[in-house]
Amino acid sequence: MKVVPGQLDGLLLIEPDVFGDERGFFLETWNRRRYAEAGLDIDFVQDNLSRSRRGILRGLHFQNPSSQGKLVMALEGEVFDVAVDLRRSSPTFGRWQGVLLSAGNKRQFYLPPGFAHGFQVVSETALFHYKCTAAYAPANECAVRWDDPELAIAWPIANPVLSAKDAHAPRLSQIPPDRLFQ
Repeated sequence: MKVVPGQLDGLLLIEPDVFGDERGFFLETWNRRRYAEAGLDIDFVQDNLSRSRRGILRGLHFQNPSSQGKLVMALEGEVFDVAVDLRRSSPTFGRWQGVLLSAGNKRQFYLPPGFAHGFQVVSETALFHYKCTAAYAPANECAVRWDDPELAIAWPIANPVLSAKDAHAPRLSQIPPDRLFQ
């Protein structure tokens, strides 16, 4: 397994070892001991799965308190996955990193607590998997507007399909500081 530090402190791009032959392939998507040896000594408490079609954009979501770290990957299709640093004391506060995750590249992306997360489907459909370090807490859920001009995220598909909640999310500058991370 290859673990590459992201552009923002705490983000990790993981390329699992893939064993393939004429029958298909095998890979470990999580092995507590192996991932701990690679620097990810984390307890996950919840797994999520979503299926979406081309152009769907989900995010940018976060929880505070009860912040979630997330290990994400595309099981089918391809997504443009984005992490936004919301740690006020971080030198990269308000900056983002995007990566392509696909069934073909089998990459995983780890976002520690303190980041907003979102993704846009760039294939016809995608099946997307999340491992989370904290349970979903609806009362603590927050969102940042996907097209906030201060963030200037370069989403690959213009005019995405959004939920009502995501379409009306506030800009980062409109979120009270106590809702963000220290």
